[in-house]
Amino acid sequence: MKKNVTLLLISMILINSCKQNTQEMKNTLSVPTVAKKPTKLEKHGDVRIDDYYWLKDRENPEVIAYLEAENAYNDEMTAHTKDFQKDLFEELKGRIKEDDASVPYKLNGYWYIRKYEEGKDYPIYTRKKESLEAPEEILFDVNEMAEGHSYYKLTGISVSPDNRLAAFGVDTVSRRQYIIHIKNLETGEIYDEKIENTTGSSTWAADNKTLFYANKDEQTLRSEKIYKHKLGDDVANDEVVFHEEDETYITFIYKSKSKKYLVIGSYSTISTEYRILEANNPDGEFKVFQERIRGLEYNIAHYKDHFYVLSNKDASINFKLSKTPETKTGMGNWEDIIAHRPKVLLEDIEIFKDFLVVSERDNGLNKIRIIRWDETEDYYLPFDNETYTASTTTNVDFDTEILRYGYNSLTTPTSIIDFNMVTKTKEVKKEQEVLGGKFDKNNYISERLWATADDGTKIPMSVIYRKGIKKDGSNPTLQYAYGSYGSTIDPYFSSARLSLLDRGFIFVIAHVRGGEYLGRNWYDNGKLMDKKNTFTDFIDCSKYLIEQKYTSAEHLYASGGSAGGLLMGAIVNMNPELYNGVIASVPFVDVVTTMLDDSIPLTTGEYDEWGNPNNKEYYDYMKSYSPYDNVEAKAYPNMLVTTGLHDSQVQYWEPAKWVAKLREYKTDDNILLLHTNMDAGHGGASGRFEALKEVAEEYAFLLDLENITE
Repeated sequence: MKKNVTLLLISMILINSCKQNTQEMKNTLSVPTVAKKPTKLEKHGDVRIDDYYWLKDRENPEVIAYLEAENAYNDEMTAHTKDFQKDLFEELKGRIKEDDASVPYKLNGYWYIRKYEEGKDYPIYTRKKESLEAPEEILFDVNEMAEGHSYYKLTGISVSPDNRLAAFGVDTVSRRQYIIHIKNLETGEIYDEKIENTTGSSTWAADNKTLFYANKDEQTLRSEKIYKHKLGDDVANDEVVFHEEDETYITFIYKSKSKKYLVIGSYSTISTEYRILEANNPDGEFKVFQERIRGLEYNIAHYKDHFYVLSNKDASINFKLSKTPETKTGMGNWEDIIAHRPKVLLEDIEIFKDFLVVSERDNGLNKIRIIRWDETEDYYLPFDNETYTASTTTNVDFDTEILRYGYNSLTTPTSIIDFNMVTKTKEVKKEQEVLGGKFDKNNYISERLWATADDGTKIPMSVIYRKGIKKDGSNPTLQYAYGSYGSTIDPYFSSARLSLLDRGFIFVIAHVRGGEYLGRNWYDNGKLMDKKNTFTDFIDCSKYLIEQKYTSAEHLYASGGSAGGLLMGAIVNMNPELYNGVIASVPFVDVVTTMLDDSIPLTTGEYDEWGNPNNKEYYDYMKSYSPYDNVEAKAYPNMLVTTGLHDSQVQYWEPAKWVAKLREYKTDDNILLLHTNMDAGHGGASGRFEALKEVAEEYAFLLDLENITE
């Protein structure tokens, strides 16, 4: 007993000493300040004064100086963790198989492989003709291509039907404005034509010389036009084949899996429309598949002489599957194959010669259903975990019995599996290796919990922790969520997360409304005028974890990025007392001002997600939860806020303004840090190891707050 008391006293002394050192450091450092330059913003007779509106000008040296001052302050405040960050980085990196390769897939006579080499940040794309024993042909060594660039992203590799040419997109700024280049794969020559300001993706017609691509608006970055480029022609003369004039839609182009059709898609949050043209007729006219109707969402897949249509036609909230002749594509010809089921979300399909594969979500769990076209078989792949993620992956061939899918869970590394749909046998083609010799999935427990919201709704959570943890309220816990756009965060394995779990953390994914974990209604009940459900769901999950003694307010942490960063901003305004620390990554926190500015990228296309604040009802509702507008004089948790100077989705000035206002108003002595990556955008660093440094920074922030130093 004496020994335990002595250890407790020593621990308390150490903790108080750490806190005192941190406070002394804060007292000696100069907290960044930024000038207040009031801007009057008026709408619907409501006046808002924004003192930091001027931070929007990235060309203003004063703005850059402020961001750099915040970075310097962040460096000073975390100087005592720098060695720990390096150790964490090496630990995270040490679990990754550096010389790794993807599972090969065969397309049009070639096996395609993406691989990494030891010590290198970027992938190498290769292929082998007909056989995996054939000589390796290097298509792109991104490590060589990225030399001299602080950021480099290669995307959208599109190989011509004759296998001779490859179009690809490159972004060296991190603003997602890609330049498309064309490479001769036989000679290695990269042609002179450069197609600028694109999405990076492109599609070849069957003639091997006509390339279709989507161009972006220079200011809003909305992909609005589909162009046709003829190989060797001046790019300036490229023909516009489709212009999406509705600013709430974006457009894209791809080729059907059957290779028969070029498909132009247009979509908004709640409506879609497609146009089709046979790929062997690139100079023909695209034909509307089914004209857009507000609220009608559909996707199409072609096979033989039919199109298969996944849609919410006839109020099918969770979608249904229909088919229609390729010559009669209008909605009146759609014949149902799989009827709408109110409790099962139909997410996707894969078509094979003898089988239809359907990806479903039932009670939050992924299910893969396999149906013979002749209806002699209809079964589900068996999964035996309570929290897992399963999805089809690369299936480019119609004429095969093999379905390729991926499987992982909170406790199980990712496996890529080939399943024979005839014999019902499976072959694990690859299982993610966790290096270091310490990982054993049997050391961890995963479970699914259900919190009750104020309105009686049950909110699911996926949870993982090491065996042996006692539910006594003392466990540091990181609660994560996203909760927007119907995007579901499935329970996934993370080797990086082990660095928290092995130091006593519990990790929780809160499946809040705004995602589609429990179907389309789950999404609908977390957007527009029901957006606050996302925030209160997260808070109710936090309260449940505290009530059930998984953790306590002194040890609970929250994390979210982008729209999940909005969630972080809302919860610290609503219930800051529940959290000891919060990480808000590229947070969307200035909702009203951003949604009123239709010059900002992506704004108009999101009116059906957040509402259009030009309508007073939406304006008032947004203002009631917008994190920036609701900062007030009170105590806030310790906070780390991150952003990227070139972010095209959540502009850097939103988190910068938010931090400036928090510094002005907050009444606590807690840590508030802003880290701006001056070379990156929304996705952070481009190299796989550079990205791990950002993870190490976040983990060190959390662990330091728990006085865990090694």
